[in-house]
Amino acid sequence: MDLLISLLASLVLLFPILIVSLLVKLTSTGPILFWSDRIGVNSRTFRMPKFRTMRVDTPAVATHLLNNPKQYLTPIGAFLRKSGLDELPQLWSILIGDMSIVGPRPALFNQYGLITLRTENEVGRLLPRLTGWAQINGRDDLPIPEKLRLDVEYLCHRSLMHDVQIILLTALKVIRRDGVSH
Repeated sequence: MDLLISLLASLVLLFPILIVSLLVKLTSTGPILFWSDRIGVNSRTFRMPKFRTMRVDTPAVATHLLNNPKQYLTPIGAFLRKSGLDELPQLWSILIGDMSIVGPRPALFNQYGLITLRTENEVGRLLPRLTGWAQINGRDDLPIPEKLRLDVEYLCHRSLMHDVQIILLTALKVIRRDGVSH
């Protein structure tokens, strides 16, 4: 199902993907995509693409750990993050099997506390996802213990209907631009 949905979404979103690619290239130096080392299923590291929203000299830490994250944004970075358009290249990660559509978001390679807690609570056995229960309940604003609680809640209550609910609520969050760090 993930493969079919991501393939269809890639085709439908091809034009916006091309436009965003062009805008990223025209408004900043460096590559169009930023490849982030993330932790996937069973603590396996994989490379996850995003449209680059930060300058190439930005430290490799979670955005909320930067002293002044706004200073690192590209001219269209804030817009891409708030609109969720920076996430579109992750369709590739779904197509190649590194990610799925709904579940826990993949941790950054250096979020050791989150990775350990997810492993201890069996959340690490799930394929990381494009969106999830934690994303619609706070997104970037959540502290790690709360993210973990929501990830465990998702693990215990997974179902097709819950996934559909999360997808619909994610679309609403993106439209409202709720809970995005910039």
